[in-house]
Amino acid sequence: MSEKKAVSKNTKPGFFTRFGRGFVRFFARIGNAFKNMWRELRKVTWPTREMLVNYTTIVVVFMLFMMVVVGLLDAGASKLVNVIMTNFSA
Repeated sequence: MSEKKAVSKNTKPGFFTRFGRGFVRFFARIGNAFKNMWRELRKVTWPTREMLVNYTTIVVVFMLFMMVVVGLLDAGASKLVNVIMTNFSA
């Protein structure tokens, strides 16, 4: 007479089993994140080469303009501080 143990379905799995499942789920989540990222990138409307060159030129010209504006403001502020310091120094 051999009796088989009845395994309850409500028993909690062991530490190593839970750790192994968590480890596998961790890498599965990373894989899913990359899959989702790839799917979203396929939906992007990429600019043509001509549009890209145009946008790049606009950004570079704007940055040069802002460099000149900030440089002039800086030079003007420096002159103003020098005038104030020379007039009011004892």
